[in-house]
Amino acid sequence: MAALNIKKGSTSHSAYDLRDSHSDVERSHTLAVIVENEPGVLARVIGLFSGRGYNIDSLTVAEIDHKGHRSRITIVTRGTEAVIEQIKAQLGRIVPVHEVHDLTVEGAAVERELALFKVAATGEKRVESLRLADIFRANVVDSTLESFVFEITGTSEKIDAFAELMRPLGLVDVARTGVAALARGV
Repeated sequence: MAALNIKKGSTSHSAYDLRDSHSDVERSHTLAVIVENEPGVLARVIGLFSGRGYNIDSLTVAEIDHKGHRSRITIVTRGTEAVIEQIKAQLGRIVPVHEVHDLTVEGAAVERELALFKVAATGEKRVESLRLADIFRANVVDSTLESFVFEITGTSEKIDAFAELMRPLGLVDVARTGVAALARGV
């Protein structure tokens, strides 16, 4: 079995170069909302934004369990910290929300790394590894009937957490770039 390697100088599109945040400054936020699937959920979420004059730059929906009971709605919006807190509170009032996460990373610069994970899994372990990859926003870059190779970009803590969760599911090999300031949009 060939070892996983990352070419020197590899970068990923999901690394960020962020400016200092101030509570009264309007900036882009990415919210991940885990909701119960029921009729009208998406319409109510969109209605909250349009009815209150909040901006939606983009919105995506993905099922996060194989039985279709829950979905993740990812919303990119703009606002001050206070406005984002209002949005998060109001979401919980209009739809059956399990969790709301602000995926926007604070700080002047974010040190991130790229990692490849090879997971040999079949059956339920295969389904669970795909579910975790979706939650962690890992991309499947290679797949066979017995294994996957996932690519993930993030902080060292995020990659460590992903590795810990993948170990019991059949983690075979890991390759990491090490912490670096990765360029955005490459």
